[in-house]
Amino acid sequence: MKAVIYENKGSVRLVEKPMPTILEPRDAIVKVMRASICSSDLHIRNGGVPRAKEGVVLGHEFAGEIVETGVGVRKFSVGDRVAVNVESFCGECFFCRRGFVNNCIEGGWELGCRIDGGQAEYVRVPTADMSCTRIPDAISYEQALFVGDVLATGYWAAGIGEIKPADVVLVLGAGPTGLTTMMSARLFGPAVIVAVDVNDARLSLAKEWGLCDVTVNPNREAVVEVVRALTCGRGADVVFEVAGSGNTFELSWQAARPNAIVVVVALYEEAQTLPLNRMYGKNLTFKTGGVDASKCSEIMRLIEAGRLDTNLMITHRAPLNDIMQGYDIFANQKDGCIKWVVTPFEPEQPVGIEQF
Repeated sequence: MKAVIYENKGSVRLVEKPMPTILEPRDAIVKVMRASICSSDLHIRNGGVPRAKEGVVLGHEFAGEIVETGVGVRKFSVGDRVAVNVESFCGECFFCRRGFVNNCIEGGWELGCRIDGGQAEYVRVPTADMSCTRIPDAISYEQALFVGDVLATGYWAAGIGEIKPADVVLVLGAGPTGLTTMMSARLFGPAVIVAVDVNDARLSLAKEWGLCDVTVNPNREAVVEVVRALTCGRGADVVFEVAGSGNTFELSWQAARPNAIVVVVALYEEAQTLPLNRMYGKNLTFKTGGVDASKCSEIMRLIEAGRLDTNLMITHRAPLNDIMQGYDIFANQKDGCIKWVVTPFEPEQPVGIEQF
């Protein structure tokens, strides 16, 4: 089968790999019907994820059809359509019982990092009963594609942000994770959502789809001044740092009001500085870390009810054959790309890119 591997720092390749097989009783084999390229894949390619294994098949955001199950799988059968969770988790350990599945003692972020992931024709999914979410008949693969990763991340971030009605929320970054954070934050009833990005097209998209109320391009406006003007000089009630670039970490706490919550969603490739001497007295609460993607069934119900819709993020779609081009276009934000969706490999047909 065809699959994309992380060869070594700076290099990913589309190669031929053996078909995956059942290794543990709780495994399932999934035929990948839709996948995507995530910014975390770029971090791995760039050498920014030390725990990633060279030679691993990339991809942790995908949906497909179960074609084989281990004897220990109880909730799913061959033919079921599923969205696969970015995290593999047992559901039984100290952390899983508390919803902290990112720190499961048997798993965590494994797919596409430590074990072979979903940028392939087929993938082995461990702990399938916990790591898969059934896709209802009324929902397409593309509607469900982002449930297990980027949408789960935005939903998790909004939840731990403790947003209250009438809050002013600041989201630094209007890429895929920023967009899902905004749409999830809307569910909690804030008065104003402020989106910040250097890409005007992404800001316009967020505004057009009603994900934010105010947009700020820091190349032209001072973010802190805009936020203070909206809050009688106080600063944002909740800040989501999703960008992970330049001075965005520093900007996140500077734009927050005293006693605010700052949620650091971004995955940094370099160390950040926490200047406690400069922020002393602001009494900020920082919440950081990888997503605990434990509410995928809840997210799926919200999609089915029309409360969450990620279609706006899909700007490009092409077969697995063209995924190397996808890496270039997605990584460099060419051609207005927000999300590159990977469709199944086409062995003999000419391939192309559909943009819409």
